[in-house]
Parts: sequence; C-alpha cells; structure tokens
Amino acid sequence: MCGNSMSAPLPAIVPAARKATAAVIFLHGLGDTGHGWAEGFAGIRIPHVKYICPHAPTMPVSLNMRMSMPSWFDIYGLSPDANEDEAGIKRASENIKALIDQEVKNGIPSHRILLGGFSQGGALSLYTALTTQQKLAGVVALSCWLPLRKSFPQASASIANKDMHVLQCHGDADPVVPFMFGSQTAEKMKSLINPANITFKSYRGLPHSACPEEMVDVKRFIEKQLPPISDE
Repeated sequence: MCGNSMSAPLPAIVPAARKATAAVIFLHGLGDTGHGWAEGFAGIRIPHVKYICPHAPTMPVSLNMRMSMPSWFDIYGLSPDANEDEAGIKRASENIKALIDQEVKNGIPSHRILLGGFSQGGALSLYTALTTQQKLAGVVALSCWLPLRKSFPQASASIANKDMHVLQCHGDADPVVPFMFGSQTAEKMKSLINPANITFKSYRGLPHSACPEEMVDVKRFIEKQLPPISDE
C-alpha cells in the first residue's frame, strides 16, 4: 500500500451506471466508514451520478476518552459552547477541497458535484461549502451542525456558493446532536446564503440516524440539483 500510515484507505465508490456527468461526495459520521453510506446510495442511485464515500483517518477523539477511531477532526464536546478543533476542521476541509479538485480533473465540473455528510461529516460538508472557492451543486447535511459558527460571516466573505441549495435533515428525537442544533444551524445558514435555497426537514421520532423516508428526500434533492445533461 502506498502513502504513509496516516492516510485513510481509498473511498468507497458507487460508479455511475452510465457515463458519470455528476458526483456526490458524502462524508460519514464519527467512528464510521464510507462503506455503509455507499450501500445506502447504491439503493437510491441515479444512473449518471457517481457516489464517492471517503473514509476518515483514524485519530484519538477527546470526546471518547481519546480512544482512536475514524474521525474527520477532534471533538471536545457536543454542547454549544464546547471548544472546537479549529486547526483540525480547517485541515479536513482542505482535504475535501482536494478531493473535489480530483473529480474536476476526472472531468466532472465542480458545479456538478454535490457535497454531503452525516453528523460530523455533515458538519464538515457545510463548513467546506461555505469556505471553498469551488462552485458546488449544493449540500446534503444530515443530523449535523455548522462548525466554527462564530467565524461566520467573516469566514465566508468571498463565498462562491451564495446561491447554492442546501437540504438539511434532522430527527426530532436525536439524543446525540440535539434537534435544536439542527434548526439553529438552518437559521444561521439562512443568514449566510440565499435563504430561499435552504430546506430544513424534520423526521418525527428519528434518533441519531437516517431513515428510508429521509433517503427518498435525499434522492429527490440530488435528482433536482444534478439533472441529466443533454449529451449523455
């Protein structure tokens, strides 16, 4: 295997059923891998879309008594006033921007790439979309929050994605990332980008996980933001 021991394994990929003219890059949650989400997207796949589910590197996580597990950045706590791993969040975001650049080199323009994630991965996808110079198709943010929220709007001053569409989903029985964090994040997002383009959906009784109804909503959002193009 090439690369140093810190590098994560290659992403789980669901290839397009025909020529890929669009891509979804989806980031898993803390302690997980991309494999489960790749399986989930295989169940709602759209023929011209490639799904890329990278795996986070393994690192000690303060929240979990410094146990090592897949994590995009360190998490110190899940309360609104908890300290945040600013350097780690920014480093992880740069890695996601590099992944987007790689797809652009592969022939898929950035405005045909949709970023998304669950929990910690959703948080990273929102932060990356707000701070990148790459124009994206949109963001799917599931059961998550906006990291380093106090750095905005300054951090997104030269925002390329002012008019991007965002689908935010959250279970109203989430014991890990409280529903209120999700709704407050949606309000914060409305102050940063075109509020008409933000959809916040809640799911009754859903804990910190996804559900079939939510995945149907995700599929519809992807179909709308990444329609087939005429030369396919």
